[in-house]
Amino acid sequence: MSLDIKSRKEKLKEDDVSINLVPFIDILFTILIFIVVTSSFAGSTADAHSTQAADATGKPNVTDTSGNSEYYIIPVNNLQHVVVNGHDMSNLIQDNAIAIQSKVMDEGQIIVNNKEKAIEITTPPGMPPEQAVKNPKDKDK
Repeated sequence: MSLDIKSRKEKLKEDDVSINLVPFIDILFTILIFIVVTSSFAGSTADAHSTQAADATGKPNVTDTSGNSEYYIIPVNNLQHVVVNGHDMSNLIQDNAIAIQSKVMDEGQIIVNNKEKAIEITTPPGMPPEQAVKNPKDKDK
């Protein structure tokens, strides 16, 4: 019994390969319907004052707007220098944090320079550096 390879190759070239897409689309829609039915599109029910919500993202919880605080406590971990309009205010860092005036946050400029381990703050016009930042423990004074 001999194999005729040449005729087999010609026969394979003549055969048209066709892929039936109907079963593929049926399975795709079935999976899509399953995902839509089992998914929950409701918003998160985490309490705004929950410490778990803040810890989960690693960001401070800033949704609490009660009170009339003029200063924000900003963590400055691993940063050793605070420069406000060219004045060194690093002595105001306490417990790896510094208090920055809210007007500076809104209208000024804050640049974190990780290479120099410094925060460079530019205040709005007319604001002295002593008013722009404070020791976190003195923020309410």
